[in-house]
Amino acid sequence: MAPLPISSIRVGKIEDVQELIKSKPNKVPERFIRAANERGGLVSLKTHFHQPIPVIDLSELSKPHTNDDFVINHGLEVDVVDDIEKVAKEFFEMPLEEKQKYPLEPGTVQGYGQAFIFSEDQKLDWCNMFALGVHPPSIRNPKLWPSKPARFSESLKGYSKEMRKLCKRLLTYIAISLGLKKERFEEMFGEAVQAVRMNYYPPCSSPDLVLGLSPHSDGSALTVLQQSKDSCVGLQILKDNTWVPVLPLPNALVINIGDTVEVLTNGKYKSVEHRAVTNRERERLTIVTFYAPNYEVEIEPMGELVDDETNPCKYRSYNHGDYSYHYVSNKLQGKKSLDFAKILN
Repeated sequence: MAPLPISSIRVGKIEDVQELIKSKPNKVPERFIRAANERGGLVSLKTHFHQPIPVIDLSELSKPHTNDDFVINHGLEVDVVDDIEKVAKEFFEMPLEEKQKYPLEPGTVQGYGQAFIFSEDQKLDWCNMFALGVHPPSIRNPKLWPSKPARFSESLKGYSKEMRKLCKRLLTYIAISLGLKKERFEEMFGEAVQAVRMNYYPPCSSPDLVLGLSPHSDGSALTVLQQSKDSCVGLQILKDNTWVPVLPLPNALVINIGDTVEVLTNGKYKSVEHRAVTNRERERLTIVTFYAPNYEVEIEPMGELVDDETNPCKYRSYNHGDYSYHYVSNKLQGKKSLDFAKILN
């Protein structure tokens, strides 16, 4: 098992957003203010009369059909979902000195803080994050698993076990939708890697100047997003060069296709570029599960989905650990990380 790849270089002092707003600043600090063409703007659903993401009922559907979906009847018990949300909220509500016992250190992708920061002048996201490797156990850093809240470890392990089952089901449906045998993805993934990231987006007095999370696609195979029940609109997906807000649905999970599935399917499924915006009055909490092949696995388009005449190979062969290293060693810039794998004509 390869070690979890390197992450952000710790650069200078990174401001904690929750602590920042406690001081009630008169204006948003310059470090968070985006260029005019990068700003999220004020969220409005008035121009979007329909839900842009299809809703898939896993109790009835045999296969998914898009690159970004809501799933309902996903099999996760309500109390499991509620508990991880409560535990995550309790963690972010702890004093800063308690959370700083689990810092995101140089050379890791786990811990509390801001990731993907590589320079003193790089703009910061209006967000606090806490990320942990979950499976296989060898990627866990026990020192970063909090002792408070008391139920944290138990809750996360139970939740992640159920999420793992869900991801395997979804990959089965994707394989069927492509005419592949249902075990195709799981057979090639080996002992799949699973990680979780908890995101807390405090209210922002000037949400039109900042971003909660920079635009990006995920390097995983699948990403499962759980939004807290009282979440405001924060997620936006890029569709036809327009950022479309996604209205949260009760008891639904958002499924994002990651870069790895785009490569494996030779572009038949495409990873979704997305970002998060903030709200003037309301906070937002999300729990994100990343599911990907083992770091030792060689990734390339599946032979069944490549045809020299009608669908030539679009991506080169590479080691998944190398791609993971590449992904976390660069700041978030849309789908630019996928250039690592593309065959340039």
